[in-house]
Amino acid sequence: MSGKSILIVGSIGLDTIETISDRRESILGGSATYATVSAGKSADVHLVGIIGTDFPAEGMKIFEEYSQDLSNLDQKDGQTFSWGGRYPEDWDDRETLFTELGVFADYEPKLTEKNKNIPFLFLANIHPKLQLSVLQQNLKRECVIIDTMNLWIDTARKKLKEVISYCDVLLLNEFEAEQFTRRKNHDDQGAVLQSLGPQQVVIKCGTKGARLYSGHSVDTIGVFPVQNVVDPTGAGDAFGGGLAAAVAHGESMTEAIINGSALASLCIEGFGIESLHRASNEEINHRKDYLRKTLNS
Repeated sequence: MSGKSILIVGSIGLDTIETISDRRESILGGSATYATVSAGKSADVHLVGIIGTDFPAEGMKIFEEYSQDLSNLDQKDGQTFSWGGRYPEDWDDRETLFTELGVFADYEPKLTEKNKNIPFLFLANIHPKLQLSVLQQNLKRECVIIDTMNLWIDTARKKLKEVISYCDVLLLNEFEAEQFTRRKNHDDQGAVLQSLGPQQVVIKCGTKGARLYSGHSVDTIGVFPVQNVVDPTGAGDAFGGGLAAAVAHGESMTEAIINGSALASLCIEGFGIESLHRASNEEINHRKDYLRKTLNS
């Protein structure tokens, strides 16, 4: 693999997922997991996270396959972070069934000397104080990409604003953009968010694609038409990992969004990481070719 290495920090969990048609228990999940599998298909990933003594061997095999460096994958006595969610038939209004923090509750990442010098950082969706801790330990950052969610906008807004002030690329969905900026218009949201520090803001708009705010320009990218949604969990994290990998390879931000969108479309076609894991480069490139034709159309 060419390109620069990416440091990915986020949650690692064991998820229980219920849909109209199926239920899966204790499958590999968490923001860092989806991002690592997505980015690790084409880039060198250094994973930062924590697991418990109950973490399955199959999960370790996945991390060994998709990460070049696991020196910051901490394992502590106790239970791995776990989350349960239920999706209705229309996939809207996901219901959280339970959240058990386990060893994640007291997690304080301490970067190894090697990981303090990784130039590209993807701070996947976790509490902003953990994102900031990793950010401030890294000495050689060239590009910082962060993702977040509505919970942190509600409960840790001040700390989140501090993290955003350091970042180069901010990822969030259209509902989070409205919640954070208190503006309804996407262009107004983009302007407010850029004023906080990031040079580029990506607003994810679900089935309407994504909008990129870079300088004074706006680009739009569509979506790949997925015929059968199986499990939307982790799609945003897969998007972020794919975007980060392309950026680390020196590709344009529109190409990075196209890569992230292709991987996100694969993610939702299976439970957990199963579809993402088995996706071939041929299939990924096919979806990227389709998405390129949607640029600003």
